[in-house]
Amino acid sequence: MEEEGMGDEGPSSQSELHQSEEDQELAHQEPLPVEDSSPVENVFVDKKAVDKLTEGLLSHYLPDLQNSKRALQELTQNQLVLLDTLDQEVTKFRECNALLDLNSLFTEAKVYHNKLVNIRKEMIMLHEKTTKLKKRSLKLQQQKQKEALEKEQQREKELERERQLIAKPAKRT
Repeated sequence: MEEEGMGDEGPSSQSELHQSEEDQELAHQEPLPVEDSSPVENVFVDKKAVDKLTEGLLSHYLPDLQNSKRALQELTQNQLVLLDTLDQEVTKFRECNALLDLNSLFTEAKVYHNKLVNIRKEMIMLHEKTTKLKKRSLKLQQQKQKEALEKEQQREKELERERQLIAKPAKRT
């Protein structure tokens, strides 16, 4: 096939441009070999007839091919839209997974916060107990010191009393 019939000018304008050339070619018909299983014959083909057949073939199949091309372009466009939509959905799923991870992190943080609060309460309770024990220990120590002091005073009193009870030689006068 020749590419002249597929130009933008259309088949009728091409026929007018090449009419004088075609008239000259009518006088000179070219023999074309026909491939067949029969013996080779010389077939004479009119150039104008070839152009018209080409034009007819193109006019018959070109609209269907153009419609198919448009349909394929539309399908390709729809496929691109679907791919974009799918990409957006994947992004949403990733964000959801990230949110789930954040939620689990917040839950875990809450658990550890509760543990810290419990440890703090225990530390405050232990501090109060140690403070009470220190006060009690101090009271017991003061009481023991007081008892020891009282014992010492009692012993001194007893020693003094014994000294007083010991006979003293009377002074001779």
